[in-house]
Amino acid sequence: MQVKRFFAADMRQAMKLVRDELGADAAIIGNRRLAGGVELVAALNYQLPNELVREPNLQLEAELRKTQEMIASAQVEMAIRSESEQTQPAPVAPVAPPGPRRDPESTEGMLDAVRSELTGLRELIEMQLGTMVWGNIQENRPLIANLWRRMQRIGLPVDVSKKLMDEVSDETDSRRAWRIVLAHLARSLIVPEREPLEEGGVIALVGPAGMGKTTTLAKMAARYVLKHGAKNIALVSMDGYRIGAQEQLKTLGKILNVPVTQVEPGESLIEALEPLRKKRLVLIDTAGLPTADPALRQQLDALAAADLNARNYLVLAATSQEQVLRATYQSYKRCGLAGCVITKLDEALSLGEILGVLVSEKLPLAYLADGPRIPDDLHTPRSHQLVSRAVRMQMSEDPSEDLMADMFAGLYNNTTARRVG
Repeated sequence: MQVKRFFAADMRQAMKLVRDELGADAAIIGNRRLAGGVELVAALNYQLPNELVREPNLQLEAELRKTQEMIASAQVEMAIRSESEQTQPAPVAPVAPPGPRRDPESTEGMLDAVRSELTGLRELIEMQLGTMVWGNIQENRPLIANLWRRMQRIGLPVDVSKKLMDEVSDETDSRRAWRIVLAHLARSLIVPEREPLEEGGVIALVGPAGMGKTTTLAKMAARYVLKHGAKNIALVSMDGYRIGAQEQLKTLGKILNVPVTQVEPGESLIEALEPLRKKRLVLIDTAGLPTADPALRQQLDALAAADLNARNYLVLAATSQEQVLRATYQSYKRCGLAGCVITKLDEALSLGEILGVLVSEKLPLAYLADGPRIPDDLHTPRSHQLVSRAVRMQMSEDPSEDLMADMFAGLYNNTTARRVG
């Protein structure tokens, strides 16, 4: 039996060191928190006593994890209660001179140590259970394991992958199962039956700076003018913060022979649009402001006004990470989103993350932009074509075993692991 100690900054790094050096068959036989990190004691060829060798029982493991968390919470509460009782003065008057009082900083330090220890224990349990679940699926349900790998190669988020897996849980043919997964993914994407520009009205493009709002608006305006002429369209800019954006829109207006209205910060948007009420289509370009900027809230509230009756489309770059996309959606949904426009498809390495956000948030997809040409690089979406494109762009190699195990550990953390596979 080979036994070795590993030290790392956190539990995940320590587990990775164990797997890299001793392999997936290594057993963790000890762990503890040290200054600056954690220490694991791992063994290779470690033999459990015969009475402890059992087949994996996922339901039991899940219940044990719940029990462990309850114990951990109780330990913290007991520690806090104990410290509180020690620092409270005795109620009886005739008492001996008080002993030395406990330093509040020392008390807080003890609680921090308990929290740190429990956090490390929770991380270890989650990672071990994630590894066990993934190993169990690979061994007992290889078709399901292969589908999970293929979805990760596309880059789909875990929550979307889990819902798609539910659709093929009883399928036995791998090719048919994969076709079903892709078909359900395509059907989960919402695309409008009629192109938004053809519906007319007031359309605003919102989103952070750098997503391509102004360029997308230029493509939409040119697309409309080429088909319907310049008489019934107007452009509006709410970006009073970037001189460059104003100049771009004015230049576009001159090229297309379309009027451009500038709405300054604090000016009533409804009043500014009053002279344009006879236009069949009004396109509004907005400022890409930081999330914490109060001006962003004012801008979104103005666009959400019932009297304006605007359809607001969130512009998202396909090159953005999932966390950025979800945070952007949460910040801008307050204006009432009619859908979104995906830009920079030609620069993206994968489409799984952006598709996952659209499916999770049930956000309709109005247009796709995949290049700088105006208006040629603006397209109406076709869900099956977009899914096929995502498959073509998938990673060439399967995700690592560590990544898959971490993914299932994340599912445990979200209390869904008992239903995986």
